[in-house]
Amino acid sequence: MREINVSAITDVVERLCIEANTHLPADVRCAIETCRACEDGTIAQSVLDNIIENYNIADRENVPICQDTGMACVFLEIGQDVHLMGGNLAEAVNEGVRRGYTKGYLRKSVVADPIRRGNTGDNTPAMLYTEIVPGENVKITVGPKGFGSENMSAIRMFKPSAGLQGIKDFVLETVENAGPNPCPPMVIGVGIGGTFDKAALLAKKAVMRPLDTHNPDPFYAELEAEMLVKVNALGIGPQGFGGKTTAIGLNIEVLPTHIAGMPCAININCHVTRHKTEVL
Repeated sequence: MREINVSAITDVVERLCIEANTHLPADVRCAIETCRACEDGTIAQSVLDNIIENYNIADRENVPICQDTGMACVFLEIGQDVHLMGGNLAEAVNEGVRRGYTKGYLRKSVVADPIRRGNTGDNTPAMLYTEIVPGENVKITVGPKGFGSENMSAIRMFKPSAGLQGIKDFVLETVENAGPNPCPPMVIGVGIGGTFDKAALLAKKAVMRPLDTHNPDPFYAELEAEMLVKVNALGIGPQGFGGKTTAIGLNIEVLPTHIAGMPCAININCHVTRHKTEVL
């Protein structure tokens, strides 16, 4: 049994909040630059050039890539042979977010009540997701999620009779309805199966999966490629000005589900698809 003090988790979360908001992952940068090379429209090229310049400045100057530094989504994969000690885990994570958003001069965007509002002043609480896995490590992923894109996400509880075509139509409908609102080019996460809540979680995880990877099941890998082509054929383009690049990636994650259902959730992210991981 390995012991880990929760203060170590606080330190990592603090650091990842800052790093995720200032340094775009290499796979996302590569996807944007690859799309820039394929664009032939003057406006689309110019917008992508501005996007590239923006994240290069952020990387060089250690400043936020976007003014919306997001709600801190924190994913913990906790080894079953780990004993967490020294305090409350959720409080430790929130302290890391509190320190990171203060130290990094990151915008605090969280309100204490969804209806009555009132800013919490420190970007807490984090949206915390825990999973017990084999081993004696703790894998920590921080994915700041802005709401220009989050607001464009959707979930639908399909009956099995909707079939694969129902899923395809839902993806295209959701992206088309989103239009320029999520600051395209987008990253699209699709979660299929499980229950209402699990489908949404799958979609959120799919958004953070590296864009240079594919679903291990060839059926879903082909579907990812097919739907990315169809999404880009919509012509929404960078920032909604038209072009070939409406999305730079589309990832699908699946789970078994009930015989009577086929839940599907779509989580949309902007081109600033931020996530940073560290293992303790």
